[in-house]
Amino acid sequence: MTSLSPMPALAAAALALALASGPVFAQPLDIKPSAQPAAPRAAQRAFPLPPIRPAGLGLPRTEAAAQSVPTASAPPPAQEPVVTANNEPRATPAAKPSRPSTPLSKAEAVERLNAYFNGFSTLQGDFIQFAADGRRFEGKLYIQRPGKMRFEYRPPVTMEVIADGTSVAIRDRKLATQDLYSIGQTPLKFLLKEQMNLEKDTIVTGVSTKGDILSLKLEDRSTLGGTSKITLNFDLAANALRQWVVIDPQGYETSVSVYNLDTQRRPDQKNFVINYERVL
Repeated sequence: MTSLSPMPALAAAALALALASGPVFAQPLDIKPSAQPAAPRAAQRAFPLPPIRPAGLGLPRTEAAAQSVPTASAPPPAQEPVVTANNEPRATPAAKPSRPSTPLSKAEAVERLNAYFNGFSTLQGDFIQFAADGRRFEGKLYIQRPGKMRFEYRPPVTMEVIADGTSVAIRDRKLATQDLYSIGQTPLKFLLKEQMNLEKDTIVTGVSTKGDILSLKLEDRSTLGGTSKITLNFDLAANALRQWVVIDPQGYETSVSVYNLDTQRRPDQKNFVINYERVL
């Protein structure tokens, strides 16, 4: 069935270019927000950032370590990402391109991100999503501006989030459900605009730099249910978006880290089709 219901929580998360997450359905996502008021939030957690190309992502720790051991007769291998005890990808120290010697001002940070997002019209890559309860999900994302997007989760998750330029559909293939929303109701909707202007489309509340990572804090007061708080984490050395964190109006926090980004290849247009007459 197709319905126009209140914004589901994970839907909001997945959309985090898109939506923001709350309690999650069995299987394993629950997109129904809790009827109880959100409990007071602890200090915001720092979610791990994956490397740009995490070659060791998903490898057993022993196997990843074995790949980095040089032989006596061979020259030292190039540094590769390794997997930590928590199975999180982490890049080993390496020489980095130069970055600004002084922290960017708010105006400079906004200009840098506007230039980055307006420098491409298509994007696809991999994502790692951490829900408010700490659970981890992975999948592929596809974006074509203006207005088109798809979050495709890897099994066992059976959910898809699709934007076709007008609406956003949150589909669950196992439950045979589909909920529709307006793009204007979602956080980070401005990323799908043909031309992005952060100061015009959102309220910029802060900027900071730690190492090569520039963090820009935003507020979107037009999302369904109230104000969403958004943090964009941008790699100055690689000149690429690394992560966004969304806190929805209920206080639920969702982190989405992205890697293997490709801004040259044009996504298949079938990725952005919503069937308004049937669910599957």
